[in-house]
Amino acid sequence: MKTSAIKIAFSIILLNGATTFAQEVPDTVVFNKIKKAELQNSRIPQMAHYLTDVSGPRLTGSPGFEHAAGWVMATMKSWGLSHVAAETWGNFGRPWEIKDFSLFLRLPYPQPLHAYAQPWSANTNGTVRGGVFLITQKEEMDTTFLSRHSAAIQGKFVLIAGDSVNTADSFKPSATRYNDSDLANLKDMDMIPSAMEDTIRDQIKLSSRIDILLKKYGALGIISTSSGSINGSVSVQWFNGYRVPVSETLPKVNIALEDACRLQRLVTSGQKVALSLNLSGVTSAKDVKGYNVIAEIPGSDPKLKAQIVMLGAHLDSWEAATGATDNGAGCLIMMEAVRLIDSLHLKPKRTIRIALWSGEEQGLLGSYGYVKNHFMDPSTYALKAEQSKVSVYFNLDKGTGKIRGIYAQNNSRAKAVFEQWFKPFNSLGAATVTLSSSGSTDHLSFDWAAIPGFNFVQDPIDYETRTVHTNLDDYDHLQMNDLKQAAVIVASFVYQASITTDMIPRKSLVKERFVFGGL
Repeated sequence: MKTSAIKIAFSIILLNGATTFAQEVPDTVVFNKIKKAELQNSRIPQMAHYLTDVSGPRLTGSPGFEHAAGWVMATMKSWGLSHVAAETWGNFGRPWEIKDFSLFLRLPYPQPLHAYAQPWSANTNGTVRGGVFLITQKEEMDTTFLSRHSAAIQGKFVLIAGDSVNTADSFKPSATRYNDSDLANLKDMDMIPSAMEDTIRDQIKLSSRIDILLKKYGALGIISTSSGSINGSVSVQWFNGYRVPVSETLPKVNIALEDACRLQRLVTSGQKVALSLNLSGVTSAKDVKGYNVIAEIPGSDPKLKAQIVMLGAHLDSWEAATGATDNGAGCLIMMEAVRLIDSLHLKPKRTIRIALWSGEEQGLLGSYGYVKNHFMDPSTYALKAEQSKVSVYFNLDKGTGKIRGIYAQNNSRAKAVFEQWFKPFNSLGAATVTLSSSGSTDHLSFDWAAIPGFNFVQDPIDYETRTVHTNLDDYDHLQMNDLKQAAVIVASFVYQASITTDMIPRKSLVKERFVFGGL
C-alpha cells in the first residue's frame, strides 16, 4: 500500500518526557555469528518459492492468502516458535478470487490482450462481445458527459485512456541502487499531504457514481490502465471493492498501456474495433474477518521478558502476480531473522514477536487493527497497558533491495542509537540513519500509538519502476543476495534491541486521527 494511509494531526500533547538511553556497544560477536549462519545456510530461496510460486497471489481474505498464512504458521511452528497463531484484527470484507479471465481483440484482427481483472470486479457471466467507447484524458469524465453520450455507450466497453507511451523511459535504467549522494539527501518518502485527503475521497466517490451510471447506460465493462506502466507491466489494484455492503456494478479490467494506446488509435482513426471479455471471480461471505500471523521467541530474562521487540511486514499482495517484492521480500527477511535468532540459540532477554499483516494494501488495516486492539483506543487516545511494554517495531516494505540504513521518523534519540548499531554493517553498504520519515506502510500504525516504529532504507532496484502492484511482481524479480544481507541486519538489530538495558527512546504521543481503509 503506497498511497492509502493519511494521518491528519489536529492536536498535540506531551506524554513522555525525555529519558536517557544507555549507549551500549553492539554485540559484534553475535552479529558475526548471524552473518556466517545466513551466508552459509540461508533458507530464503526455498521459502521464497513456497511463499510465491506455491501459494500464489495473496489478496487479503482469498484462498491464496489463507494458504500462505497456513504455510507460514506451519513453518514457524516447525522451528519451535511460541504462540504461533492467526489472530483476527476485525472485519475486513468480501473475500475474492479470480477463477477465469480473458480479454481478446476480435476486430480488426484476433489477438489476446495483456490484461487482468480488477480485484472484486463484477462478473461477465459468460463471454460478452462489443465495441469500444473511448474516454480520453482531454474529456471531462463526469455525469454530464456520460449522460450526453449514453446512447453511444450502450453495448460497448468503456476504455478510459491513459497517457501515451513515453519512449524516453526505455532509455532509463529500470533497476537502480542508491549512491552516496542519494543516501545523504533522503527526504520524507511516500508521505501524503493531509490536504489531499478530501481530493482522494472525492475521486473515489466520483468513481463509484460513474460505475453506477455506466451500468445504467448499458456499458459492458470498464477498461483502464495506469500511466507510467511500460514494457508490458500492468498495474492492478483497487482500494474500495472489498467493502461490505458494496454495490455490484460492472466488470473492470486493467490493461497494458501499449494495448490501451493501440485501441485508442484504432478507435480514433475510425476502425471497427470489437473485444470479447470473460471474467469470472468468486466472492464469499463465509468469513469476512481479517487475520494477522503472529509468533514469538520468549524472552529469557526474568524481568525483561515481559517487554517486547517487534518486527513485521505485510503478507497480503495484489492479484496479478505472486507478490514477491511487495511484500513477500519483507516477510521472507523477517521470517529468516527470527529463524536465525532461534536456531543460533541466542537467548534474547526481551520477547521477540513477529507479525505478518493482512489488509495493508487496503490501508494498513491489519497493523492498525492490531495496534487498536492491543495498544491504544482511537476514540480517546487512551494508551493500553501493553503499549508501554513494546520497545520497538521494525518494518520492511520497500522491495527486494539490500538495506542501506533506516528512517528514524524524526526521532533524534533513536537516530543516535541506530548510528552505533549500523557501524558493524558499514562494510555491507548499510550506514545511513536519516531523521526523514517513510510513509504508507505498517510502521505508521505503531508510530501513531507512540511506539517507536521504523522502516528500513532499501535500494530501489526495480520496485517502483516495474514490480510494485504489477503483473511482474514474481519470484524472478527477487535479489537473493540482497535479501540475505537484509536478514543479517534485521536479525542483529532485533537481537540487540532485545538485550539492551533500556528500551528504544520514544517520541511524545501526538493526538491525531488515523485515516485508513482505502479512504
